[in-house]
Amino acid sequence: MALRIENLTVRYDDFNALDNVTHSFEPGTSTAVMGVNGSGKTTLLESIAGLINPASGQISGCCERLGYVCQCPPASWMPLTSNEVLAMGRYRERGLIGPLRANDRAVMRSASERLHINDLLSHSFGELSGGQQQRVRIAQVLASEPELLLLDEPITGLDIPSQERILAMIEDYSRRGATVILTTHHLDEARHCDCVMLLANRLIGAGSPQEMLTEERLREAFGERVLGDHQDHEHDHDLIVLDDHGHHGPQAHDHLEAGPTRGFRRFQRGQH
Repeated sequence: MALRIENLTVRYDDFNALDNVTHSFEPGTSTAVMGVNGSGKTTLLESIAGLINPASGQISGCCERLGYVCQCPPASWMPLTSNEVLAMGRYRERGLIGPLRANDRAVMRSASERLHINDLLSHSFGELSGGQQQRVRIAQVLASEPELLLLDEPITGLDIPSQERILAMIEDYSRRGATVILTTHHLDEARHCDCVMLLANRLIGAGSPQEMLTEERLREAFGERVLGDHQDHEHDHDLIVLDDHGHHGPQAHDHLEAGPTRGFRRFQRGQH
């Protein structure tokens, strides 16, 4: 059953974070939600997850087996091993004190292998790098076997190997029949998805990456933050989006994101 949001409006005081947004998310697909900070991307995920109540509109087809990986990382002082963090993904099935069974361990092993964290399981979670912690957090959510997976900027600020593993997981998980919705500022990440939504507190447009990741459509969402050759409409993969990311707070530096994988990696390594 498709997840559908219809005429969704979310209001904070007198400001509409989302204004009359309608869209359907089909099973077995991945959708990248793009827009500047404050455009309603996280609000959309939180609404679907049931964490905030919309002012109006409806959300239908939302399954109980939902997993949400938010932007805020867990406290680094958490006195747990990575394996114990991973095991939390089975709490829905076993509860806090229920013993893990063979099936639980098999699901945990599968999630661990997808995110390449087997060699991290005996390590203290708080001592891992940011990219390693993110992979463990996503593996934890996969261990809950969600049918709907929500990821809020899952690869922002991560090392290249962690980015590639998470992107591969997203493609694989949606192919297995799950619905994956992620927010992102990365053009390359969006190109890995089946659908792209452009938000500016309203729905600017939704369609395939080829339809949405053009200079014309991106400028509707990002304005003058889109850099490229205005005369060269045949090479949209050379576009760059200049934007700051929600992960790093209000004092974050502007960050460059390029279209093709070559440029994506180059800018990710800090060549601003």
